[in-house]
Amino acid sequence: MTTTLSHARRTTLHGRIRLIVAITIFYNVIEAFVAIAAGTVASSAALLGFGLDSTIEVLSAAAVAWQFTRRDPERWEKPTLRVIAVAFFALAAYVAITSALSLLGGARPEHSPVGLVLAAVSVVVMPFLSLAERRAGREVGSATAVADSKQTLICTYLSVAVLLGLALNSLLGWWWADAVAGLVIAGFAIREGVEAWKGDSCATSVGMILESEQDDHDHHDHHH
Repeated sequence: MTTTLSHARRTTLHGRIRLIVAITIFYNVIEAFVAIAAGTVASSAALLGFGLDSTIEVLSAAAVAWQFTRRDPERWEKPTLRVIAVAFFALAAYVAITSALSLLGGARPEHSPVGLVLAAVSVVVMPFLSLAERRAGREVGSATAVADSKQTLICTYLSVAVLLGLALNSLLGWWWADAVAGLVIAGFAIREGVEAWKGDSCATSVGMILESEQDDHDHHDHHH
């Protein structure tokens, strides 16, 4: 991987990240409304958690969208990474608490056809969005875009967990399945949150790119 990109390529990648983020926000707003409504009707902790995950994904994507509307996006890496990290921690806390209360209370969610369809669609859509953003983010050297793509991937895992939980509840009466899956996802979210908060490896590469560009500018100015 080269550490220097042409201005045209960098502009193209920034535009691509903005587009992916816009699609992600649009999809997640719809997903949040449907999941929270279906979760309320079915009394499903997993679906309600899924809806909250969608709102946090919107927050994370919006933070990246804001960053890439700045004139110099790289300068906003650290604060944007912190926002994404906090979003991961909030998601982990909510899903863990909701799942634990569901297990302890023996809450038995109703069958939710809408929830099953929503989770299935997300399992298909989310990996594509995550991969596209991660590729563009890595090429341009953006730690925030890569972190946001991981947030989208967490949403995929959560979709699988919700789908399995709802299916097992509907088919076998295993009411506890989605709560257990939720606890596993909370663990994933904490790990990704810690990585985003530290942002060590990615931030270092971004710093090297910035220093390299600054050297080039200084060298160019010196010749003039």
